Amino acid sequence: MTAGDRASSRTPDLLLLLVPGVIWGASFLFIAEGLESIAPEGLTLVRIVIGFLTLSCFPAVRKPVLRSDWPAIALLGFVWLAFPLNLFPYAEKRVSSALTGMLNGATPLFTALIASAIARRIPSRGAILGLATGLLGTVLIAWPALGEGSSSVEGVALILVALACYGLSLNMARPLQQRNGALPVIWRAQAVAILLVLPFGWRDVAQAHWSLMPALSLLALGALGTGVAYAVLGFAAGRLGSTRASATNFLIPPVSLLLGVTVRGEYVAPLSVLGCGVCIAGAWLLRRASTH
Repeated sequence: MTAGDRASSRTPDLLLLLVPGVIWGASFLFIAEGLESIAPEGLTLVRIVIGFLTLSCFPAVRKPVLRSDWPAIALLGFVWLAFPLNLFPYAEKRVSSALTGMLNGATPLFTALIASAIARRIPSRGAILGLATGLLGTVLIAWPALGEGSSSVEGVALILVALACYGLSLNMARPLQQRNGALPVIWRAQAVAILLVLPFGWRDVAQAHWSLMPALSLLALGALGTGVAYAVLGFAAGRLGSTRASATNFLIPPVSLLLGVTVRGEYVAPLSVLGCGVCIAGAWLLRRASTH
């Protein structure tokens, strides 16, 4: 294989990593825009419904799953989707979309900590270094917001609770996806999440006051962020392996920072920007430790 052939073969792999990261990085902008027209629980309901309908277009989602895995998939619908996805819009009523996205760089830290707790083993030295670096970055990101009053503190707390849910759910999802495939599990978990959110969100949907940009943002949030990104990442995990595919998460903080500042004119403290870089470095160290 020539150098040109190798470069061309790497291009699709690179796109598989770029697309989900950019979509999820932009999702916090979409949430902020959507909140201009609809209340948080209605926003969560609409995005999951649109995501479910989008994934329904992929035939792979209808592959049967093991009957014994249904209770765990149902629990995943709450822990991975219904509950944390509802926390982010409430958080973004208190803090900026850029800060919310940057804090999402701490997701690998929660995932690694919960994985170690489940396995009842102490992380390796390299993993501990990654965890410590990521924790420092998370503190630096959040620190300026913690001095802005109780509302900002509540927003940061809501985000961290959501990230803890992500850390737990990613550990729960891995064996389920290995046995049944990623998309069948996610699609069914979304169906459960719709049933869980519907009793709380339908009134917000009925009372929404739509305008063009919030409606388009919510459509993009559901179709791309809760639909296409999952499908692409599932394909990437099958082609590249789950460890390499997880590198897409490194894009979420810088993309959300860039969009929050340039599109919404949000102010982000320099200390938070520094923390964003430190947090990404910690996630990279964790990923590197997991491959050795």
